[in-house]
Amino acid sequence: MADVLPPVTRKPNDFDPLESNDPSHIYAEYDKLRTTCPVAFTDRYNGFWLLSRYEDVKSVALDGTIFISSVKAVVPSDPRGIRRPPLNFDAPAHTPYRTALDRTLKPTRLKRLEKVLEAHAEKELAPMLEAGGGDICMEYGARFPAWVETEWLNLDSSYTEGLAASVAGWIKAWRAPDGDATTAFSTKLYKTAETLLENRRQNPGCPEDDPASSLLLEKDSEGNFLENSQLIACLRQSLVVGMVAPPLLIGAICNHLSKDQELQTQLRSDLALIPAATEEFIRLYTPYRGFSRTASKSVSLHGRDINPGEPITLSYSAANRDPSIFPDPDKFVLNRENLTSHLGFGRGRHRCAGMPLARMMIQIALRVLLKKTKRFEVKGPLEYARMPEMGIISCLLSISI
Repeated sequence: MADVLPPVTRKPNDFDPLESNDPSHIYAEYDKLRTTCPVAFTDRYNGFWLLSRYEDVKSVALDGTIFISSVKAVVPSDPRGIRRPPLNFDAPAHTPYRTALDRTLKPTRLKRLEKVLEAHAEKELAPMLEAGGGDICMEYGARFPAWVETEWLNLDSSYTEGLAASVAGWIKAWRAPDGDATTAFSTKLYKTAETLLENRRQNPGCPEDDPASSLLLEKDSEGNFLENSQLIACLRQSLVVGMVAPPLLIGAICNHLSKDQELQTQLRSDLALIPAATEEFIRLYTPYRGFSRTASKSVSLHGRDINPGEPITLSYSAANRDPSIFPDPDKFVLNRENLTSHLGFGRGRHRCAGMPLARMMIQIALRVLLKKTKRFEVKGPLEYARMPEMGIISCLLSISI
């Protein structure tokens, strides 16, 4: 199937994804669509469909044959048509990249990383504690994930500050959108990935502890080692994806706990509750409006005909607030009975590759924040993310220690 598809021309529009970036407005729109138009169409971004019901989203996410990722894995997609593994690959090409990354995210390795990462979190929070507050998203929420990437990829610590700056610059340019700046920052990240890969060729590490070394061992379905350019692209994607979502989620959690001081106190007094609380926060505040698939053949869903080549956005954030699955979906429920059913990390072969590490990262970030403070609350207006992200990108906190 061609990478570049003609615009989808259908009328009328069922919704406008650009009407508001305020999550409360978006959730209200999802509620309406879920009830009245569960397979909705918009001509924005050359046209795409959106699914808002849990069972529909889950079903499509699990069907990698009819609904493929190699054409458009996110809306809006990179206008340059760049396809990086594993996100933009279908099976069997997708499989060796996921196998290599999954190998480095086993519980034994994560356990070894936990104390190291907690120390990094404490160090990155310290300036905000000293100042009595700051922007939790752009400071702590952006800098701590850079250390998580550094430790997971076994980068030299001298890379961390530059990595954080490059990713922050790339995200800002991507959100603008500023094509030239996006390319410039992306080039820096590619160079980091290329240098890392070449180092591991010369000095391989343990494949269970080092993603680049693990990738170099994998072979495709024909028994050939993976292409060098794709290995670099995979590492470059790994550098970025683990740093885009955490600031959004950390901002959402802090905003929620600012409004619910009773819950904030409860979690602070019993840190053992943080893993369960993290799962409920991920359900409530899934930081993307949806990743996408593309129909590989004609399909019909709820009476709507979807043609081959037409993108379908799986709104995990809408699915996670489907009241047929999660009663009182807009309410935080600690230890919710079916909490592990949430789709905050996606589902199927394209579920978040770094899910175990991301889950631990958020737990550490929240635990350190609560341990080191007596109270925090939002001071000032919030700034919200644009499509395809969802959530808070700037959240000023005042902090009492």
